[in-house]
Amino acid sequence: MSSVEGELKGLMIKALGGDERAYRVVLGRISRYLRGYYKIRLSQAARSAGDAEDLVQETLMTLHLRRHTYVPELPFTPWLYAIARYKLIDYLRRTRSSLATVAMENAEQIIACDDQIASESSLDVDRLLKRLPPKFRTAIRHVKLEGLSVAEAAAQTGMSESAIKVNVHRGMKALAALIASGRR
Repeated sequence: MSSVEGELKGLMIKALGGDERAYRVVLGRISRYLRGYYKIRLSQAARSAGDAEDLVQETLMTLHLRRHTYVPELPFTPWLYAIARYKLIDYLRRTRSSLATVAMENAEQIIACDDQIASESSLDVDRLLKRLPPKFRTAIRHVKLEGLSVAEAAAQTGMSESAIKVNVHRGMKALAALIASGRR
């Protein structure tokens, strides 16, 4: 366990136990980490790093409202990272820019893209996933579609890492069989 993980986890456990000082300290430390995380991710997404502060505040509010969902036996930073990641994804979806923010010399590349195939593929994947047992479906969604690591998926679902791996493997095998049977 890293020293940062150990420190944040210890503070969060104390905070959950009612220690207000520990809660203020953990929020302050988390704020610094989140600010850096968001500034890097926003610049990679060609967005203003100035929006990082809004994301930090949104994430802290969500953490405050959802703190009861943290399981002290599990690592703290993957839980925090999952919240931060979802807040970033929500922000990027919410602030999707129009062509006005795209340089005119690149506009034809965007206009030329047809995402109908992607939309149809997404519907097909959803239909196939609905045919799988819930534990396979959940593991595949988290690891393969949302891009979470096995550890992050395990932390979110309460399953063990090995259960996530097994469910992804078996789920992918079942999906392959479903696709193969549909082609016959």
